Amino acid sequence: MADIQIVETSLRDGNQCLWGATGIDTAKTLTIAPAMERAGYRAIDFTTSTHMGVAVRYKQEDPWERIRAMADICRTTPLQFLSTGFRFIAWETATPEFMELAFRTLATNGIRRFALADPMNDASSNVEVAKMVKRAGGDQVVGALVYSISPIHDDAHYAEAARTMAASPDIDGLYIKDPGGLLSPKRAQTLIPAILAEIGDKPLELHNHCTIGLAEPACLEAAELGAAAVQCASGGAADGTSNPPISRMIANLRAQGHTVDVDDEAVAEVADYFTALAEAEDLPTGRPMPFDAAYYQHNLPGGMVGTMRRHLADQGVPELEGAVIEEMGRVRQELGWPIVMTPFAQMLQTQAVMNVTGEERWAVIPDEIIRFAIGKFGRPNVPVDQDVMDRIMSNPRTKELEAETGMADVKTLRKKLGENLSDEEFLLRATMPQNLVDAMQAAGPAERQYDPKKVPLMNLLREVLARTDIDHLSIEKDGFSLEVEA
Repeated sequence: MADIQIVETSLRDGNQCLWGATGIDTAKTLTIAPAMERAGYRAIDFTTSTHMGVAVRYKQEDPWERIRAMADICRTTPLQFLSTGFRFIAWETATPEFMELAFRTLATNGIRRFALADPMNDASSNVEVAKMVKRAGGDQVVGALVYSISPIHDDAHYAEAARTMAASPDIDGLYIKDPGGLLSPKRAQTLIPAILAEIGDKPLELHNHCTIGLAEPACLEAAELGAAAVQCASGGAADGTSNPPISRMIANLRAQGHTVDVDDEAVAEVADYFTALAEAEDLPTGRPMPFDAAYYQHNLPGGMVGTMRRHLADQGVPELEGAVIEEMGRVRQELGWPIVMTPFAQMLQTQAVMNVTGEERWAVIPDEIIRFAIGKFGRPNVPVDQDVMDRIMSNPRTKELEAETGMADVKTLRKKLGENLSDEEFLLRATMPQNLVDAMQAAGPAERQYDPKKVPLMNLLREVLARTDIDHLSIEKDGFSLEVEA
């Protein structure tokens, strides 16, 4: 039996899957940070550029301040930043110089571990980005093997990608990233040995989702096959479309005879906190999910199925769900089997809906599909279907998109935004609307403490104070009495 480690994902992926990336702010993060540091996790899946943008846009909080404060508490547990390559906050493709500055600033502020997940599974691209991260001061790099199901995503595909990344001295480990929760224990029995045979002594982790009930048994099988760590969420931030629940995973791993060296009291404290937070803020909590074979027809991440149903209902055609799912499979094949993860999942779904609801398939082609076909997102795994490519290339919009240059270089951006800006402020202003950054700065430092037990009382007081028909308030509880008169 083996020593299996845990990567904690509540602040990043649990928050994103169940709470739309908006459930967590700085106070909620820092309040539980000491317990997360004591727990003994291999790492904490902490943030992405998307989450940093959410902090500015929806919380009016400085994401750099949050990273620094968390890193100051988590001195032994590495904080992880997830990157999809040459993109930081904005969807525009950034220059290598800009990305190296972003990685350097992240490392300077306290990010020690960088996870690289190329949406195309372009292992060579991950190797180049890993070099950049290490030059910028990153301590650890883990390269992702994004799991998908298609005729081209077989064991040989993943073994080749694993071999390429493992040969890089800048990549310290690998992980299987399964955004759709589609990896079954049976499939793991051939996939994981094929990967391990190529990576030598570099560790392999598994990151998967509970969307169709396969994540926990797949994690247990991975541990049996030689995986070094599994990535899990805590309490109310786990299960559902999120990651496996840590407490249950630890118990099951130990029941199989594995060692999981964590501080059980701290792990329980973290789990209880995220459950209490969800209840206090009226956020959805995950629950064990039944197996759903229909997911193999579309591979969509769990949250996007609900989005698709809402869009079809808004258009008054909910009965077309089955047709859209079937069409997604055709579109994916015609586009060369892109992996169904952000941003490709949204693109495939949009094109499928247009094909089903329009007068003719491919009569309307969104800009993002055109950008994909002409290589703006990287190298497609196999060529786009020729008939579809002909339609795209004959579209007048294609020439305009081919002429796009992406984000300006750093020198040009600094001249435009201000030569004396700190790197932190420059990176935000280069990728976000100026008024949002201004509002964040005007809001001042973020709160540092959060108590979910106080939320119901504070909500009640706000509701009462907003009323004009009350001139006397009396509160009594457990020897405490408060009388307030207008």
